[in-house]
Amino acid sequence: MGRQQLKVNKKKRSRKRIFWFLVFPILLIASLGISYGVHLYIKAENMMANSYHDDRDGKSDLREKKVNPKIDNVSILFIGIDDSEKRSQGDNTRSDALLLATLNEKEKSVKLLSIPRDSYVYIDEVGYSTKINHAHSYGGPKATIETVENLLDIPVDYYVRVDFEAFMEIVNALGGIDIDVPFAFSEQNSKDKAGAISLEPGMQTLDGEEALAFARTRKIDNDIERGKRQQEVMKAIVKKAASGTSVVKYGQVIDAIGSNMKTDMSFDEIKALIDYGIASNLTIDTMTLEGFDSYIPNSSGKNVYYWQLDEDALAQTKAALKQHLDVASTTATNNVANPSSDTE
Repeated sequence: MGRQQLKVNKKKRSRKRIFWFLVFPILLIASLGISYGVHLYIKAENMMANSYHDDRDGKSDLREKKVNPKIDNVSILFIGIDDSEKRSQGDNTRSDALLLATLNEKEKSVKLLSIPRDSYVYIDEVGYSTKINHAHSYGGPKATIETVENLLDIPVDYYVRVDFEAFMEIVNALGGIDIDVPFAFSEQNSKDKAGAISLEPGMQTLDGEEALAFARTRKIDNDIERGKRQQEVMKAIVKKAASGTSVVKYGQVIDAIGSNMKTDMSFDEIKALIDYGIASNLTIDTMTLEGFDSYIPNSSGKNVYYWQLDEDALAQTKAALKQHLDVASTTATNNVANPSSDTE
């Protein structure tokens, strides 16, 4: 086998590990050992039972019947919330990261769409347009799911909500992650202490607080670049989690996820997706919502920043996702640029 082919195969394996960690973080860990793996498997199953929460009667309102991830194309919305000890507002916490995954069962392919947190969209829960990250504060995962469904005109079959306390605990449980920081910057920590985190350029091992600051900072660029940094952080977590030196720490990782996660996926439904993790032909296509910076005055006359979505690019994204899920149009209107807005 040639060197180029080895590189291609290595890249495919890396991409599969990334997806595996996103959707099956516990099963990946449990599969790495037999006796110890069985213990982790049981621990993961118990964790999933405690994390299960469904307020949609088991299916999207845009589906005629409940999907079966073993045989159907499905979508999963990953919601990262800023629910630190200092900022916690309970059910009123805003989302800080949104990632939609669509999975095509026949092709064994995945599309991962990053949704900028400041995207200006219509939120049916309150009847006006504002930043998409506000949806969670208005109605939790259910309102967030409905907003994404209305925006993209496709059903969202499942959600996984994880807070940033879990993120930091996972990184710390793994002993930190290695990141090549491209620029020097200072950022507040999870307790909102200004300038508490300072990093210089170069390859270094980041702890949970530092990794969170690197993934969240927007002082240098914008939400699009921020999304790319979050991808780099995810890759670093996967690399560390897949290393043999981290095996003894997997129990701590499960504890970190379990105490800070909520999902409407059952353990059996997650296991039904195992074929994606082992497929030799798995492909992953990353996407984002194109747009431009915009300032819209609120009722007080103050200009508020939004990420204004490009309508033509959005239409193309919707079409690609519908084709990938093999679904027809589900909603009558999109309301991306509803003239009414919040009073932020």
